[in-house]
Parts: sequence; C-alpha cells; structure tokens
Amino acid sequence: MLNKISTYLYLRPKLVLWLTLGPPLAYMIIVYLGSLFNLLINSFYYLEQFTGLIVREFTLSTYARTLEPANLEIFARTTLMAIAVTVMDAIIAFPLAYYIARFTPPKLKTWLIIAVTLPLWSSYLVRVYAWKLILAKEGILSWFINLLGLQGALDWLLGIPAIGGSSLALSPLGMFIVFAYIWLPYMIIPIQTALERVPHSLVEASSDLGAKPLQTFRTVILPLAFPGVVAGSIFTFSLTLGDFIIPLSLGNSKFFIGQAVYSYQGTAGDIPLAAAMTMGPVVIMIIYLLIARKMGAFDAL
Repeated sequence: MLNKISTYLYLRPKLVLWLTLGPPLAYMIIVYLGSLFNLLINSFYYLEQFTGLIVREFTLSTYARTLEPANLEIFARTTLMAIAVTVMDAIIAFPLAYYIARFTPPKLKTWLIIAVTLPLWSSYLVRVYAWKLILAKEGILSWFINLLGLQGALDWLLGIPAIGGSSLALSPLGMFIVFAYIWLPYMIIPIQTALERVPHSLVEASSDLGAKPLQTFRTVILPLAFPGVVAGSIFTFSLTLGDFIIPLSLGNSKFFIGQAVYSYQGTAGDIPLAAAMTMGPVVIMIIYLLIARKMGAFDAL
C-alpha cells in the first residue's frame, strides 16, 4: 500500500508540492492575512457615540480621528522610541556579533550564541517586571548610583521632560533601557549571521592589496554585513512599535500606540478606532521598508 502511494506521489511532483505548501499557505492566508484584513475592514466602521454600538457602514471618519493632535503625538512618540531603540541595539549588537562571528572558536561560539538567546527562554513578563524592580527608586540600580555618588546626575537626567520621570521605572528613559535589552538578541543574531557570510577571501584580498584593517572593515565587511543590520532593525523597530506591555509597566501617563490600541478596544470598546490605530504601525513599517530599499539596504539580501 505504501509503495503504491509513494509511486503515485513520485509520478505527480506538482501534487506533492501542493500537499507540502498547501497547509502553511492556507494558514498564512486564512489566519494571518485574514485577521489583518478583518482589522482593515473594522477600521472603516465607526462607533456611535450615543448608543456605543459599532455602525458597520463605510466611512473615513475613524481614520480622521487618528489624525487628531493627541493621536499624532502618540504615533510620533512611539516612532521616535522605536528609532532610538533600533539605533542603540545596532550600536551594542554589532561589536558583539563581530566578535562572535570573526574571533571565537566553534565551541565558544556555540556557548556565546546560547548566552545571547538565553533571555528569550524566560517569560517576557518576568523579564519586564524584573527590570521594573531593578529600575525602581529602591532598586539595585539606584543603590549602585548612590554608591558612586551620582544621584545628582540621575536626578538631573530624570528632570528632563522628554525622557525623565519620577523614577527610572516610570520614565521614557527606563522604557528605552528595557526595550533595548528585550529586543537586543533579535539584532545580534541577524548581524552575526550576515558577518558569518562575509568570505574570508575578500578580507584577505583587501589586506593583500594594502588596505588597513579599518579600511577593510569600512569598505568590505560593513557593506556586506549591512543587510544583517537591516534585518535586525526590522525586528527591533516593528516590535517596539507594537509593544504595549513595557509602556504599560514602566511608562507614565503618555500613551504609546500599543497602549492606545489596548485602551480603545478594551476600556472604551471603540474597536474601529483601535483597528485604525493598528494600521498606523503597518503604514510606518511600509514607509520604513521603502526608505531602506531606496537606500539599497536589500541589494545584498
């Protein structure tokens, strides 16, 4: 019986292809794209203010509400935070990834990669609340800063309106630290993978032709590893845009996009506005990818 089935499938390669790709394609189309399409449809409805019921009639009034000053401020605040986190993660991740990819022996490399991904093995919520304790006024970081006599500098930093707050645990600066920590592995791994793909022969040829190490790094290694930076930035940027747990746990009263969506659909029951706000990160990511493509970031992918 098995021989007949295997012979039947061997003679029909297209059927095998559809049987292999069919289930994941169906999942992607029905579950993933279907849910996004459902969000898009809901964003064109509106909430009747008097009855509190959703009116399923096509309108752009919900999108007009997303352009109100308060919501535009939320989009700007979240985008700036995502850009800052992405830049910081790239700055931290590149030297680490470079060391792992170019200088470590295979056994040590395995352990270093495990160390990088180790935080991902624990619960996301546990990591966030652990950082909340670390950054609290009575936390270990404040104790260490007091020990070094830097409390005045910290108070000055927390006094800056755009980044400060009553404590690190309740400030945009604290959120920035936690965002950068949480998403760092998603930046290190793509850069390390890209650096692994840089041929040693090109580096040796550059050296043989008289290029200095810094020149080889700038003209050979960095351009070839740049797609890894772009891939990592897509993760860190998009994950920061959509996250609501970190702003909810460590932020102040100023909303981020994820918080706004959570509030609109949960507390206010305004699902159309929440859906329209959800389209914001999608549009921002499309713009981001178009800019990256125009800059040639995908040419070497």
